[in-house]
Amino acid sequence: MIPQLATVRYRRPDGRPLRLYIPILPVLLVLAPLLLPAGLVACVIFRVDPVGALRGAGRLLWALPGTRFEIEDGRTAFLVSVR
Repeated sequence: MIPQLATVRYRRPDGRPLRLYIPILPVLLVLAPLLLPAGLVACVIFRVDPVGALRGAGRLLWALPGTRFEIEDGRTAFLVSVR
């Protein structure tokens, strides 16, 4: 299943929390006109098969649901959760 929502939680050093909800599909649709040409240029520069790169990016995107990424350093905390 393709991920639907990314939740970003950030606790500032002063203790105030900030929570952002990022819908994955609309963001990808808005950024697609920029990402596709940039990806093709990168494939040409690094001599990578564009179809293989696209397949790998799709597999990575498909594996994201359920991923949690968390960093804490002192009073600052950063959490990314993909649903």
